[in-house]
Amino acid sequence: MGRGIFWVRQLTQLANAIRAHLGEFGIVVPKGIHNMNRLVAEAEAADLPAAARMPLDLLVGQFTDTKSRIDAITADLRRAAQEDETARRLQGMPGIGPITASVLAATLPDVSGFRSARDLSAWLGLTPKPHSSGGKERLGAISKMGNRYIRRLLYLGAMGVISTRKRTDPGEDWLGSMLAKKPLKVVAIALASRMARQIWAMLRTGEAWRAA
Repeated sequence: MGRGIFWVRQLTQLANAIRAHLGEFGIVVPKGIHNMNRLVAEAEAADLPAAARMPLDLLVGQFTDTKSRIDAITADLRRAAQEDETARRLQGMPGIGPITASVLAATLPDVSGFRSARDLSAWLGLTPKPHSSGGKERLGAISKMGNRYIRRLLYLGAMGVISTRKRTDPGEDWLGSMLAKKPLKVVAIALASRMARQIWAMLRTGEAWRAA
């Protein structure tokens, strides 16, 4: 999975470099994954001096090659998610797509090694750390231990669920109540931790996802 992370980081760096290069000549392209095709199109169509054109063409070539590698890795992950029974089952949970499901199925250790769902959440670094204040134990920031890539995927999945919920009706369930009282990032981390616990239960029992 580290291979995929490397290429994504490189793609982001190249996109930022192309954007900055074009910006020097008054060509502005908004940030965002959905603007990548426009970024390449603007770069290829830009009327620039030869001295500026050469490094831009080099950046665009590297960008296109990197994107092709990422597309190939993504296709492999999607295919693996369809072929693996565990990955297919995990995709039943909101916020878990084929890529996240295939990563979880391939990299999570045997959940029987975790005594509880909370232990898996803690292993992923999604459980708040306790700290003392005035003689009382309180919960602070998450530990950020464990597998950073899985933690990031669950966080992004949680953000996707939250975004969908906010566009419709927040509701009055656990998530709706959290959204009404807590900052967005705090809610996303709490939901990611909740997802980790549900994943533990699904893998432990072999059952499909059920709304809590």
